[in-house]
Amino acid sequence: MNTPRTRYSTVAIAFHWVLALAIVGAFGMGVYMSDLPFSPQRLKYYNWHKWAGVTILALSALRLLWRLTHRPPADPPMPAWQRGAAHATHWALYALFFAVPLVGWAYSSAAGFPIVWFGVLPLPDFVSPDKALAEAIKPWHAYLAYALAALVVMHIAAALKHQFIDRDGLISRMSLRG
Repeated sequence: MNTPRTRYSTVAIAFHWVLALAIVGAFGMGVYMSDLPFSPQRLKYYNWHKWAGVTILALSALRLLWRLTHRPPADPPMPAWQRGAAHATHWALYALFFAVPLVGWAYSSAAGFPIVWFGVLPLPDFVSPDKALAEAIKPWHAYLAYALAALVVMHIAAALKHQFIDRDGLISRMSLRG
């Protein structure tokens, strides 16, 4: 007998939590470092932030590939508008998982600061150095990052609503405990 799964796979759960921590960490680092005065420490933080962004981009690609090839568990019963909002939010999150680091990479390229992933692997520039283009791109990286942060907060709020108000077991689908 084939019973429906109620939890995501271990791989999907690992992608979720590793990316969640990486995104929160990269966002926090980005906010912190942006107001620092120019210094070797600030340059080090910028490199760490860029390394995190490239790692998030790579993990997001793997996560999307996994998601497209593995069916998630069925949604718990909920009104159609909530299901629609959840699916739209998830796909918007996926879009921003790619947009934020790609725009950051384009900004870094336009600003003339190549990315050398973990100080070992030089990555190609998206665009040629162009100060005007860099200034045009820079705020979009921040706008998209704040949009991602807002969706993450909404995602967490919705999960907590399901856990403590609806009590429908939705949060257990992505729980680290089996």
